[in-house]
Amino acid sequence: MLAGMLELPASEKPRAIALFAHCFTCGKDIVAASRIGRALAKHGIGVLRFDFTGLGSSDGDFGHTSFSSNIEDLLSAAEFLEKHYQAPRMIIGHSLGGAAVLAAAQRMASVEAVATIGAPSTADHVHHLFDGKASEIRELGEAEVTLAGRKFNVKSQMLDDLVQWNTPDHIGNLRKALIIFHSPVDQVVDISEAAAIYQAAKHPKSFISLDDADHLLSKAVDAEYVADMLVAWSSRYL
Repeated sequence: MLAGMLELPASEKPRAIALFAHCFTCGKDIVAASRIGRALAKHGIGVLRFDFTGLGSSDGDFGHTSFSSNIEDLLSAAEFLEKHYQAPRMIIGHSLGGAAVLAAAQRMASVEAVATIGAPSTADHVHHLFDGKASEIRELGEAEVTLAGRKFNVKSQMLDDLVQWNTPDHIGNLRKALIIFHSPVDQVVDISEAAAIYQAAKHPKSFISLDDADHLLSKAVDAEYVADMLVAWSSRYL
């Protein structure tokens, strides 16, 4: 079972619902996700943010997950929304969550608009996080890895799956409106990744620079700016 939080407008029926995918090893309650969710709700857009399998309050073992399982989690969340509320019309992904929405969106017929925030162009971008343990993971089948200050058991299936997503070719088949948010001073995912996404995508596509924002959008003003721009941009497509 996946745990989620649905932000809805306080006094009106949402004109659309968005699905939010958090960054690698983060969770639905990370500051950027919660601030963007609340800000969009104020503008009439509901937002479902949830914890991927094995993270936060969701069930499962992170060691048994992969980038492909993240995509399946997104599809499950979209199915839940369609069954119980309304199908998502926008999907937003932060960091590796952005790579995941680029891969999942083309399998979501209801989605009309896609947004990435500080996202890599390929899932394989996070492979460097395992460099010190990769050989051990390959040899033993799994190993303990420290990610963002926390320890996780990572299995070889995760590394194998990342290799399968090492090109941005699928982005050209998106057939959805796309907006890319990225900071030129992002120290985690270089802005060249945003350029790779933009180049791989077909129109309609847009890019917005987040100036001096950090990767996690830790300043409230940056998260609120993303939300404001999302509302203005998505009004053309939703």
